Amino acid sequence: MRPMKTIVILISGRGSNMRAVIEAARQQQWADSIAAVISNRGDAPGLEFAREHGIAAEVVDSRAFATRDAFDAALQEAVDLHAPDLVVLAGFMRILTTAFVEHYAGRMLNIHPSLLPSFAGLATHRQALAAGVKLHGATVHFVTPQLDHGPIIAQAVVPVLEDDTEEILAQRVLEQEHRIYPLAVRWFLDGRLTLENSRVRIAAETPDTST
Repeated sequence: MRPMKTIVILISGRGSNMRAVIEAARQQQWADSIAAVISNRGDAPGLEFAREHGIAAEVVDSRAFATRDAFDAALQEAVDLHAPDLVVLAGFMRILTTAFVEHYAGRMLNIHPSLLPSFAGLATHRQALAAGVKLHGATVHFVTPQLDHGPIIAQAVVPVLEDDTEEILAQRVLEQEHRIYPLAVRWFLDGRLTLENSRVRIAAETPDTST
């Protein structure tokens, strides 16, 4: 039996990737690992979903702070109350300070709707269509101070079709996000991820021999 590890999930809106992680956790019986969902917006719909699933839902309102540094310090304090082994960014629409990121170095994950390092930043599907790429997708990575970079854990690829719009392509990618993000979180919880020279190694699954 693997040691219990604790997760805090950060969101800003509906948190569809948060929902995917929570649903996978319930199905796979590691839901007790999720200690809290924290949002920088009190009106984030994802907070109610967390409450409905018995998970603490908290708000650190980014609008109440004059600077990014002040907000990140308050957010870090709220997160650390749960002593998380892992922080999961799930549609958290804030650029985090270097101090915050370094505090959780090697234990904070993000999912980005492109095949990094291509199309960092916003409007990734528009960027992909404008570039005329034939393949697009999503990337789970460890968070580093450089925005939308960091060691890659998992990627999923989708075709870009001739009649795709941003919305159609986004939906196809989102389906893959919901598949690979819970998988990457589970790999972390199971101790299967190691960092070697900024590259992620994924160990083979070890059978559970507990009785």
